[in-house]
Amino acid sequence: MESISAFEIIKVGIGPSSSHTMGPWNAAMMFLELIKEHHALSEVVEVKVYLYGSLALTGVGHGTDIAVMMGLAGEDFTLIDTTTIPEKIGKIKKEGVLKLGGQHTIPFPYESAIIFEKSIFLPFHANGMTFEASLPDGSKITETYYSIGGGFVTLENQRVAENANRIVTPYPCHTAGTIATCCNTMGLSVYQLVLLNEQAWRTLSEIRHQALYIWQEIRNCIYRGTHSQGVLPGGLGVKRRAGDLNRKLLGEAVYSDLESWLQLIRNTDKNFKNINKWVSCFALAVNEENASFGRVITAPTNGASGVIPAVLMYGYCFEDFDEDQIVKFILVAGEIGTLFKKNATISAAVGGCQAEIGVSSAMAAAALTECLGGSPGQVLMAAEIAMEHHLGLTCDPIAGLVQIPCIERNSMGAIKAITA
Repeated sequence: MESISAFEIIKVGIGPSSSHTMGPWNAAMMFLELIKEHHALSEVVEVKVYLYGSLALTGVGHGTDIAVMMGLAGEDFTLIDTTTIPEKIGKIKKEGVLKLGGQHTIPFPYESAIIFEKSIFLPFHANGMTFEASLPDGSKITETYYSIGGGFVTLENQRVAENANRIVTPYPCHTAGTIATCCNTMGLSVYQLVLLNEQAWRTLSEIRHQALYIWQEIRNCIYRGTHSQGVLPGGLGVKRRAGDLNRKLLGEAVYSDLESWLQLIRNTDKNFKNINKWVSCFALAVNEENASFGRVITAPTNGASGVIPAVLMYGYCFEDFDEDQIVKFILVAGEIGTLFKKNATISAAVGGCQAEIGVSSAMAAAALTECLGGSPGQVLMAAEIAMEHHLGLTCDPIAGLVQIPCIERNSMGAIKAITA
């Protein structure tokens, strides 16, 4: 079985959906690379994109069309100023042209270049899409991709070369039972075991740097979400609530930046009522950013992107986590997420919301238990308890948008993780 890094499960993403926005964006960038394997981008005269099944039915609400255009234009969602996206998309639609890979201008009439095949479901997965590039001699470069959740993209028949180049960790752990056995046999904590395996991809300093980079993005996202107002896009008229809740909780307190804001929260009462409200505020903030095409931390998906940040921020503000514990939290959470990715699914289109909120809650529960000194058995049991109380949770968003009930479910998932 393939080994998966914790940082493939917890990573920088863009809203509102990891499967409907990030995945298609990644697929578009993969298609650019496919073209460049055999031709110069300047040889391409036309590109068409066919969206199938779930991507077609809810694609506009999730910004699948926007993601495809941005990916084809060579934009990187981990770096782009998300506030510039509407202007860039407006220009493409108005002028009917797209700069392929940021280099070569091609005709791109929006109405005919992106085809929503709402009645066609490809058998391999509900989230299928086909990219087609035409060359001057009439030949075409075509590839079909599948967005399988969490921003992951696959082909129906993965190439042999990809399988051959997969990294194998020194202590492969594909089930909770294997993690427990390795920890008990070697006398390690779950974090120590994960740290050994993660070095198959990165050095110790690189692992720490990546974890703290994710932490910084989490802080920034929560701060943006708690200081934004207005109505979320999509037509449902959902009002942002995190900003109002933040002001209500802080009252007349004055602060000037992220650090002083966090210090105020760390100095507030550590009673259940206050903590419960702050955890909800953190989760709401992230998912309101997600619904607004903002940059978030995908963990393991965008629909569930508020749980890990909310629980980690709980640890920082109310359990006084330091940087070592933050790194530990992110690595253990990511490792637990890989178990679901490898053995089941993290795609709500396939497994319902239990595959998103349930998995994120299990990840957070395990990580929090590890940071509070839990044994490997307790860490795994916490993950199991959190997932157990999400089993059967369906994916039933109104109008296909990641807003109702998705945003509130992140607050619930975070509280369940802490309880577990």
